[in-house]
Amino acid sequence: MTGPPIRLLVADDHPVVRDGLSSMFASAPGFEVLDAASDGAAVVRLAQQLRPDVILMDLRMPGMDGLAAIIELARLGVTARVLVLTTYDSDTDVLPAIEAGATGYLLKDSPREELLRGARAAARGESVLSPSVAARLMNRMRAPAPQLLSPRELEVLELVAAGNTNREAAVRLFITEATVKSHLLNIYTKLGVNDRAAAVTEAFNRGLLVPRTPGQP
Repeated sequence: MTGPPIRLLVADDHPVVRDGLSSMFASAPGFEVLDAASDGAAVVRLAQQLRPDVILMDLRMPGMDGLAAIIELARLGVTARVLVLTTYDSDTDVLPAIEAGATGYLLKDSPREELLRGARAAARGESVLSPSVAARLMNRMRAPAPQLLSPRELEVLELVAAGNTNREAAVRLFITEATVKSHLLNIYTKLGVNDRAAAVTEAFNRGLLVPRTPGQP
C-alpha cells in the first residue's frame, strides 16, 4: 500500500477485544494504531490530541458510551471518520449511530479482511455496513411510513419537548393526566420508540417538531 498509513484510534471497554483489535491493525500493512481507549470520554480526549484518520468505536462503554462520543466528536468538529465495531445490530443501535455521524457500522465477528477493508473504506470517507446492518436499513426503508401524529398528539409532544411534565401538559390542554399518558403511548407506537425523550428526538428528526428560535414563545 502506497502513501502514509491510516492512523487509527481503538475504543472498546473490554481489554481483550481492545488489545486484539490494536494488534490486528498494527500488524496489517498500511495502518498505524495511535492509542486505545476504554470509554467515550477518553476517545474524545485522545481524538483531539492525536487527530486519527479513523476511530474504531464500540457502542456499549461505561460512562460516556460510543453514541454520546460520536455526537460529541461531531460537535467539536473532529474530522476523524468513525467506524462502529460492535456486537449489536438492532435498529435502536444502528440508526442512532449512523444519524449521529458514523461513517460505517460493522460487527465484531466480521472476518479480519472485512474489518481491514472497512477501515480503509472509512478512511476514504466511504460508507461501510455489514450485510446484516444493510439488510435492516433496507427493510426499514421499504416499510410503510408510520402514521402521522394527530393534532392533539402533536400538542402533547410539543409540551413534552418544552420540558412540561404530564401533569403540566394536562393542565395546559385542559385534559386529564391519564389522557396525556394515553396520547404519549399512542405517540410511542406511531414513532416506533419506547420513551418520551426518544419520541421528541424522533419527532424532530422527522420534521414533526420544529426547534424554537430564541425569544419564540
